[in-house]
Amino acid sequence: MLKKFIAECIGTFVLVFCACGAAILTDTTVGAALAFGLVIVAMAYSIGRISGCHINPAVSLAFLIKKKLTVKEFFIYVGAQVLGGFVGAVLLFGIFKMADMSFVNPGCNGYVNGQEDAGGIIAAILVEIVLTCIFVFVILHVTDEKSEKVSGKLAGLIIGLTLTLVHLVGIGLTGTSVNPARSLATALGSLIYDFGTDPIKQVWVFILAPLAGGALAAVLHTFLTKDSGEEAKEEDIEQ
Repeated sequence: MLKKFIAECIGTFVLVFCACGAAILTDTTVGAALAFGLVIVAMAYSIGRISGCHINPAVSLAFLIKKKLTVKEFFIYVGAQVLGGFVGAVLLFGIFKMADMSFVNPGCNGYVNGQEDAGGIIAAILVEIVLTCIFVFVILHVTDEKSEKVSGKLAGLIIGLTLTLVHLVGIGLTGTSVNPARSLATALGSLIYDFGTDPIKQVWVFILAPLAGGALAAVLHTFLTKDSGEEAKEEDIEQ
């Protein structure tokens, strides 16, 4: 478990430091979306064999519901993710501060992006639930034992591309969270370095909504795979 804790901590640190850093510094939605996707690909093929590369409490919650994690393991994973994300945000924003770079809520999530009204709180909740559900749903399927024959070594690439996809949709709406640890990290970093207080006030949305989306994905995956399993058994009986 210590190795898994360290792996999850490192993975979430890289996600926040590299992906959020790229999102802040790039001027394009595509560039920011690709940064998040590429980090997932890199981490999946490096720490995936150690911890499964969750680096996201919503993913860990789905695995808990699917009984692929114990309650103890779940809290260890989430603790590592929160810690890794926080260290990544503190270092990233600290570098920005030392370089005297000025931002408004850099890399943070919110239902108002900068000065542009990107939708109300209800819209933000719906966006985060739906996008997280899509993301986690894909993860559960490509890492499922029955799907490994199809996805195989491409699972990490598929998951990374899916994260890129949901970011392309969500960046203009909420900044795309789909990850409570990432949202909490940047909100705290923004607060510590006086980049803005709105993210910490709104962060509860980007903690609860992704967790709800992850739970929904687990329920949908269970329903679909259970049905397919029963159908397969019926076919075997008939044969």
